[in-house]
Amino acid sequence: MCELLGMSANVPTDLCFSFTGLLQRGGGTGPHRDGWGVVLYEGRGIRAFRDWAPSVSSEIAQLVSRLPMKTCIAISHIREANVGAVNLENTHPFVRELFGRNWSFAHNGQLAGTEALTLGDFIPVGSTDSERAFCWLLARIRERFTNSATLEADETAYWQQLHRWCDELSPRGVANFLFSDGRYLFAYCATKLSWITRRAPFGEARLSDSDLTVDFGEHTTANDIVTVIATNPLTVNETWQAMAAGEFIVFDRGEIAYRAQHSEEL
Repeated sequence: MCELLGMSANVPTDLCFSFTGLLQRGGGTGPHRDGWGVVLYEGRGIRAFRDWAPSVSSEIAQLVSRLPMKTCIAISHIREANVGAVNLENTHPFVRELFGRNWSFAHNGQLAGTEALTLGDFIPVGSTDSERAFCWLLARIRERFTNSATLEADETAYWQQLHRWCDELSPRGVANFLFSDGRYLFAYCATKLSWITRRAPFGEARLSDSDLTVDFGEHTTANDIVTVIATNPLTVNETWQAMAAGEFIVFDRGEIAYRAQHSEEL
């Protein structure tokens, strides 16, 4: 299985601390040696870095872990391949344009029968079940909402529909997703995702996979809010919240904007 990392913040924040912990699991403290990637949003644009090499030994990953690139939304992924060759085109997160927005998507798990999904105009570049699921989701969004204004007209209905589509994919296997439309960060849990929100008074955090401790109080203001989502908690001295199976959360600037357990209950 792969591992996911996401961040939603109300002020531009770097991912260096959390990413340093994650990259150790890519061939160091974990078996996820088959590539890694990260997408960092800045306004309407993105910075995207990927490498098919293990993150623990990737010089590009080391650069990302040291370079304090500020963002309010980030998605990262380390891969343990089960479908598709180990190469750059199969490396998450995947990115596509829709309605003038950069959409990004990363998946932990494996989905059966994705060859039968109707993808519309969204054609996979690689050969993973994950990218096909992403293309299917984008095709459903385009078909249902037609333009960006329709998404914004009733955001609760938009989020509920995203949840239903995630629930449609989930029975095909293991479907833990992090994805974004550039405005919100979406998290869907089938088996395993946890999150933590850091806000004032900020304290000290210690990574579980690296000998690194940070006192966030030295790097933040009283108004900062930062939420981190991960497959497995990244720190050993903080309390992370585990998501339930079938749960869908929308994060907006570090806060929870929407949360539901099962779409059929909506």
